[in-house]
Amino acid sequence: METAYRFLSKIVEPNDLHRLTDKELRELADEVRRAILEHVSKTGGHLSSNLGTVELTVAMYASYNLPPDKVVWDTGHQAYPHKILTGRLDRFPTLRKHQGMSGFLRREEHPLDSFGAGHAGTAISAALGFAAARDRAGTSERIIAVTGDAAIASGMSWEALNHAGALGTDITVVLNDNRMSIAPNVGALTNYLARLRSRPELQSLAKRAKEVVERMPDPITKVAAGFRHGITHYLAPEDTGTIFEEIGWEYIGPVDGHDLPTLLDVFRNVRELKGPVFVHALTVKGKGYDVAEEDARTWHGVVPFNLDTPSLAKSTGPVTYTQAYGEAILSCAEKDDRVVAITAAMPDGTGLTKFAKQFPDRYYDTGIAEPHAVTFAAGLAAGGQKPFCTIYSTFLQRAFDQVIHDVCLQKLPVRFFLDRAGLVGDDGPTHHGTFDLSYLSLMPGITILAPRDTTELREMTYWASDFDEGPCVVRYPRGASDDRLPESRTPIAIGKAEVIREGSDVAIVAIGSMVGPAYEAAGLLHKQGIEATVINARFAKPIDSSTILAAVQHCGHLVTVEENVRQGGFGQAVRDVLHDAGLGGVNHQLLALPDSFVEHGPQSVLRTECGVDAESIVAAALGSLGRTIQVAESAQS
Repeated sequence: METAYRFLSKIVEPNDLHRLTDKELRELADEVRRAILEHVSKTGGHLSSNLGTVELTVAMYASYNLPPDKVVWDTGHQAYPHKILTGRLDRFPTLRKHQGMSGFLRREEHPLDSFGAGHAGTAISAALGFAAARDRAGTSERIIAVTGDAAIASGMSWEALNHAGALGTDITVVLNDNRMSIAPNVGALTNYLARLRSRPELQSLAKRAKEVVERMPDPITKVAAGFRHGITHYLAPEDTGTIFEEIGWEYIGPVDGHDLPTLLDVFRNVRELKGPVFVHALTVKGKGYDVAEEDARTWHGVVPFNLDTPSLAKSTGPVTYTQAYGEAILSCAEKDDRVVAITAAMPDGTGLTKFAKQFPDRYYDTGIAEPHAVTFAAGLAAGGQKPFCTIYSTFLQRAFDQVIHDVCLQKLPVRFFLDRAGLVGDDGPTHHGTFDLSYLSLMPGITILAPRDTTELREMTYWASDFDEGPCVVRYPRGASDDRLPESRTPIAIGKAEVIREGSDVAIVAIGSMVGPAYEAAGLLHKQGIEATVINARFAKPIDSSTILAAVQHCGHLVTVEENVRQGGFGQAVRDVLHDAGLGGVNHQLLALPDSFVEHGPQSVLRTECGVDAESIVAAALGSLGRTIQVAESAQS
């Protein structure tokens, strides 16, 4: 049974917090933390990062006026308290469920989700845009950006900090410094923040910050000029110059991000300051839940679990694509000391954790900096190394120009491995990898592959290790391998497809994750007396034109299926092949993802809704043949 919430049950909007005393706000914070634990333990989701922002959120929302003030959050990993305090507690049982509440920030979901966020490093830029819009409109609302110690290392964050410092407009950035993001942070900025935290004279700040703030005049605006350059040094020693101050920001901190009385005093005063203000708050990821505090990395994103006997179920199912790639790149590295691995802050999610341990001198984590990761890989390739740049499909979108200009234009053999291609499930539209075949295919000189299963992914990894004729991309889905396919297979050869079933009525050409559904569809068609040829395309570029044209000429009917948007995708490339061969009149059913952003939900449900499951392929084949659509029970042949 859900716990009764004395104060939280009365919160409809953040301004309701203004009616509570500071003591009651402390109880409210405890209720928010309890609500997160109770709901996420049932639904799964991001846990430890959200437990770490409870007091920070309560203090901000009790100090500012939302609306009209605006808080822009960086990603949704730390914004569950925000959702709870904006009246969405009753929707938390639907968190990340199909047609339920998103795990991220979405403008469509709530008016106080000021800016959508799924890719880290955007909050400061967006907040500065809000501030500039406010200035042009002549209004006076306060604008706050909440970022993390990993997101602030991204290039966009520093571009925005630099711009805001130059503009000098009223904006506050709150750094939620929990010492790690999804994985341990890397880079010189991380080391700099660590030095700020660890200086002996700063270690007592959390204890004395409250006393210092209490000595400030109330309201601070009475002596704003005096505190404009002085408030920083009430909380930091006179000789503590910071990067932030050098580029035009007032730096306040570090402050204890769980000391609610101090946070309330700080934010109530900071709200009155003019110009760019940077508040550095130290938080503990997983705060208030012992196992999450002790192992915040494991408890960052969780499946449902038992609160009383906390443990996360370990996967005992078939090998995932991520695991298969991790094993294959290790094998490549053991055979060739030029193989190096690159990730942008996602070693666990991309399967590189073992590589990092076994070959630390050949492993590079660039942090949340995908554009840099790509050009860095290009430099490694130009220097004679074999870089494997391993990034989620959705995140490579952030480095579109670098792939074109720094890799393809120079014909550099960078090996891109794109995890989470296609529909990823519960993380939704910010994380679906539904555009990569389209945005990569237009680039000259690039080779694009997609495996039908984990065995083929291993083979493609070995093949890519020896491929030096320019950039290549291997894109593969989230989850486990497809067990519907026959084990017989042919060797990987550039631009060559694989025929895995022969038939005379209709040709089904599928790529990557869609080969399994295509093969299942052939079995269903067989039950209706229709024999289908099934082709595993393997290559999206170059396409195996001869194999596809031969099948079309034999069958007379064609279905292509891909887990990518239709525009500029694999099916349209096949259509070009047909047209160029004078076969443009062939009945070609093109199955692809819709021209829309697909919502979150289980992969199987989304594939059915998008019309790229086995039954949809059967319907397309029957429609092409002019037959009555009678989808039989699932069967294999």
